[in-house]
Amino acid sequence: MRGGVSFRVWAPARKCVSVVTDNGHYPLHAEGNGYFSGLVAGLGIGTNYHLDLDNDGVLEADPASRFQPLGPTGPSQVIEPSDFIWRDQGWTGVPPQGRVVYELHVGTFTPEGTWTAARQRLQHLRNLGVTVIEMMPVNEFLGSFGWGYDGVLLFAPTRLYGTPDDLRSFVDAAHAVGIGVILDVVYNHFGPGDRFDRFAASYFKGERNEWGRTLNLDGDGCDAVRTYFICNAVYWIEEFHFDGLRIDATQALEDKSEKHIVAEIANACRRAAGVRKLYLLAENEPQDANLVRETERGGLGMNAVWNDDFHHSAKVALTGRREAYLHDYRGHPQEFVSAAKYGYLFQGQRYNWQNKARGKPARDLLPANFVHFLDNHDQIANSASGKRIHQLTSSARLRAMTALLILGPQTPMLFQGQEFSASTPFLYFSDAAKDNRSSVRDGRLAFLSQFASFRDQQIRRNMPDPCDRSTFERCKLDWEDAERNEDMLALHTDLIALRRCIPVVGEGEPPAAVDGSVLTDRCLLLRYLTAQGKDDRLLLINLGRDLVIASLADPLFAPPEFHRWTIVWSSEDFPYGGGGQRPADLDRRWVLPGNTALLLTPEARGPQRVPSAKDVADWQEHLIG
Repeated sequence: MRGGVSFRVWAPARKCVSVVTDNGHYPLHAEGNGYFSGLVAGLGIGTNYHLDLDNDGVLEADPASRFQPLGPTGPSQVIEPSDFIWRDQGWTGVPPQGRVVYELHVGTFTPEGTWTAARQRLQHLRNLGVTVIEMMPVNEFLGSFGWGYDGVLLFAPTRLYGTPDDLRSFVDAAHAVGIGVILDVVYNHFGPGDRFDRFAASYFKGERNEWGRTLNLDGDGCDAVRTYFICNAVYWIEEFHFDGLRIDATQALEDKSEKHIVAEIANACRRAAGVRKLYLLAENEPQDANLVRETERGGLGMNAVWNDDFHHSAKVALTGRREAYLHDYRGHPQEFVSAAKYGYLFQGQRYNWQNKARGKPARDLLPANFVHFLDNHDQIANSASGKRIHQLTSSARLRAMTALLILGPQTPMLFQGQEFSASTPFLYFSDAAKDNRSSVRDGRLAFLSQFASFRDQQIRRNMPDPCDRSTFERCKLDWEDAERNEDMLALHTDLIALRRCIPVVGEGEPPAAVDGSVLTDRCLLLRYLTAQGKDDRLLLINLGRDLVIASLADPLFAPPEFHRWTIVWSSEDFPYGGGGQRPADLDRRWVLPGNTALLLTPEARGPQRVPSAKDVADWQEHLIG
């Protein structure tokens, strides 16, 4: 920057654009295509500046500002990203095998709510076995706290969590301990306080989606809008070494272009990453399986999608409640067998809650194309209390379901604090509209009213105010919970270790075939089938009462030839807070305890005595009477 600072701004609605600092007013050159550019001599790193449009005296932040030290309404600051010294030259990205995702919100992950403080907790995540951190949005937004999904300036990491270099230091430190980091990005709307229409009305379409004004990705003047978002995605990969993105609410990206914006983003990010392996996730409520097919096959090129179906079935099974969007799920074992084999449960059939078909065929997809979870930021906050799943069910049942999550074939995801049953809630909080806080609260009440139980006036009156800072503060993790609930931490740590050390479970290459059976209306089994058989695994999940098994007329329960099943792990083991695993000889009559998960492995048989005719006759007489 010795020669000054180069600027380029898209503002086709304007006749002139100037850079304004404390020391002067610097007009930019009109390129004739809607862009204004120029090199301003004498400016350098740390310079604060605004943009003046048509000399109207209303100063604006740079739409592509790299930092807003005083927030989105203040000046932009010149940042030199190449000054940061990276130490991750040997990092090659997130390996495809054994992924375990951990979603966190920087502002509540630690009491301090900063990237520097979060960096001190990376060793905890490494010890837990996490391989990928999914960071909720960090772009600049209005106010002093929020989820981050109402971004105002998408290139500026929010000043609330530290400086841009603090974020780089976090990513660099994560790579040093073997953890990848992906960033949640929002390209379907801007949040309250955006000023983009001052630069170009063509940023927007006329209509609105459920979050804000719909962005123009395929109409007149859309080329520069598309470029803005594609460059933003690449920016996080190049300048912050993120290992991928999670694109929020892709169904709201209205795009009828020949090449969908998601596919363009995926291709551009992979080109920017070079040999580094990226992990690209999508959220998509309608369950469009095409998101994760290769672009060569007409897909959009993402690696995986969040699978709400698994969560909804699990929540019904754990709580018995089927309100609102949980209406179409029974929490039945068949749903978990189908989810393990096919991912999405709704792949084009009628969805009663919406009175229409939901989803598209996805039976050709791999387990690794789906991310499964019991909690995430949305699902916890979609209640008046922000209670986590462990507060809504029994400990034993949750342990069994956690085993299904982590030892299931799809990629498991945990939400911050889930691994130690955090006592703190996760509520919806937003300071962006504090001057109109009644509308925020009313909007939240309207959304939650789909839950019949939420219509209770006492619950509605006592719902925390999303705009009150105390609501935000209540959501900060209490890290002493990790010591108080060491049994749950041990459960998650051991399950992730099992997933990692058993290739047939942890997304091995090639992936194992998975089949399953319904044993009762509360009990299921999953069988991981390998070519040799001796590396098979059997996962039993019983969410009901004790099940006495004298025999099981199901070939999936048959051990490989010359082997017998042996129990190698139980959710009822004492270190996890369980009541202990009762001895079981699976060659004889045995009991599968209620609310228990068991992992079985084949063990070579020793010499066996063949039962005599008298043995068989005596046993049959015993059964008769």
